[in-house]
Amino acid sequence: MMKEAGLTVGGFYKHFDSRDELVAEALGDAFGVWQRQKEAGASSGQPLSFEKLIDDYVSDAHRKNPGAGCAFSALAPEIARSDKRTRALTSDQVEADLDLLVGLLPGRDKRAARSKAILTFSALVGAMSLARAVSDEALSHEILKTVANLLKHPA
Repeated sequence: MMKEAGLTVGGFYKHFDSRDELVAEALGDAFGVWQRQKEAGASSGQPLSFEKLIDDYVSDAHRKNPGAGCAFSALAPEIARSDKRTRALTSDQVEADLDLLVGLLPGRDKRAARSKAILTFSALVGAMSLARAVSDEALSHEILKTVANLLKHPA
């Protein structure tokens, strides 16, 4: 990649004071997937719904392309070991994503909506992490389908 960009690896790293700075910059670019989806839906006249967000998240395309999807399901363990700046950036993004989810949920009870948003976010990230980790394709699909169905149609 560095060769294609006309840079050396050393030249690339000179743009950052530390590995943590590089990680923070990369995450800053990767975060905000749901917000971009919401904006795209609004501009196309098809607003993002809770159900669509879930379906897009558990999609096979997302499962097969961790580098192009949610940074949380791909990198959460690494983020947890990062510096304070990166974790603060992550905290801000989690809050923004929770707020977005709350806005997609019906009802006026903000406390219940926030609880459901936390459950939804956690379930989606965990399900995608597990679905990517297992070698059994059927089990991988079952994990994602089960979590999506339970989130959209709670018992």
